[in-house]
Amino acid sequence: MKNGFDNDKYLKIQSEHIKERISKFGDKLYLEFGGKLFDDYHASRVLPGFQPDSKLKMLMQLSDVAEIVIVISAVDIEKNKVRGDLGITYDMDVLRLRQEFKNHGLMVGSVCITHYSGQTAADIFRTKLEKMNIKTYVHYVIPGYPSNVNLICSDEGYGKNEYIETSRPLVVVTAPGPGSGKMATCLSQLYQENKRGVKAGYAKFETFPIWNIPLKHPVNIAYEAATADLNDVNMIDPWHLEAYGVTTVNYNRDIEIYPVLDAIFKGIFGNNPYKSPTDMGVNMAGNCIFDDEACRYASNQEIIRRYYTALNNLADGKGSENEVQKIELLMQQSGITTKDRAVTAAAIERGHKSGVPAAAMELADGTIITSETSSLLGTSAALILNATKHLAGIDHSVKLIPSDMIEPIQNMKVEYLRGKNPRLHTDEVLVALAMLSKNDENCKKAIEVLPMFKGCQVHTTVMLSEVDRKIFKKLGVDVTCEPVLKKSTI
Repeated sequence: MKNGFDNDKYLKIQSEHIKERISKFGDKLYLEFGGKLFDDYHASRVLPGFQPDSKLKMLMQLSDVAEIVIVISAVDIEKNKVRGDLGITYDMDVLRLRQEFKNHGLMVGSVCITHYSGQTAADIFRTKLEKMNIKTYVHYVIPGYPSNVNLICSDEGYGKNEYIETSRPLVVVTAPGPGSGKMATCLSQLYQENKRGVKAGYAKFETFPIWNIPLKHPVNIAYEAATADLNDVNMIDPWHLEAYGVTTVNYNRDIEIYPVLDAIFKGIFGNNPYKSPTDMGVNMAGNCIFDDEACRYASNQEIIRRYYTALNNLADGKGSENEVQKIELLMQQSGITTKDRAVTAAAIERGHKSGVPAAAMELADGTIITSETSSLLGTSAALILNATKHLAGIDHSVKLIPSDMIEPIQNMKVEYLRGKNPRLHTDEVLVALAMLSKNDENCKKAIEVLPMFKGCQVHTTVMLSEVDRKIFKKLGVDVTCEPVLKKSTI
């Protein structure tokens, strides 16, 4: 994919901008850090050139002045809330995040358990953390939050919370996921610092929506598609427009909460340093787009991928009709359809001709490779073999895995493992290639081109098994599927 984002420039100006914001407040800045730090693949897809670990690298440039507070809601601990992308609970992700930060030379000062009201699971988790010598604090549920400003900005509100001890001028407040209480933690600390005579400020770092590109820019629309399940809506910031006469983009939750934040800031400091929600942000991503068309194209492709994800979730009983309808509306606004995804059209055409499940892959140079289900291979497994042969310059007629090797594997799956699907999945094909590569030069060549799959696009005419999805993900392939459940024998 053609790059449109200057990652080096982003790392430089983003860290500089955060340092500037620290200096405006004097002693300390609490930075609410939204989104994913280690693996922001959404940003890398809609801003080609953005590296998934860019935000982490940016923080590493500030490692000498920064410390991290990881926030988790007691409600999420009690519910055993799971991160959908990693399949682990939020409390386990706190430990994972802490270790990842430490591995990259970043200081993790403590963990804060928010929304605490005596939950047993939260008590158990706190005890576990303290046994690991991890400083842990609790912040309580405040009745009437966030509208009861008089109570919030009092010793019975923020003043009741345990004061988080910090030692560095930049305190990054992050969490396993949304709704963890990052903003409330920052504001509580502002109240506590102010009582102690410490000059502290607050800022918000969210990559999306990008405030200084148009409201209906595909990059911002792709963010709405990505958060369709949360009902986030991008909006013109009316507070910024009134204060400065400049049009900027923010999202509904920040705009709706701003009057409350304004009152809270005034309750703590006597005045609000920010005239708008946009003022609170420090995101510089919009200043690093150098090819707008490349980012528009990439974002439109992401919107289509999100649409298929919503359709698949609905077919699986995990999603909602509202989410699908919202993304359909976003696609109409963007003037795109599923036909604008090249592999979608190619896979559907192959499926119509063959009458069996089919798939298509778009390689880096735009070449489209297709496949279909056979008696020996599932369509995804066949697609991987077809694509590796093309990339390695192996004639399509060559059988990389002999039939007499596939048949015993099928026998094992059906006769001994009681499976209903005899066809080989992607993982089984790759293992077979690896075994054969020791003595077969073509198989060795096929394996050597697998890194070239990264960033390629795939579409299938049926929904994939979990195994095939995971293999494509590990290979760095973006996959979409028609919302058609596979029969057990396909």
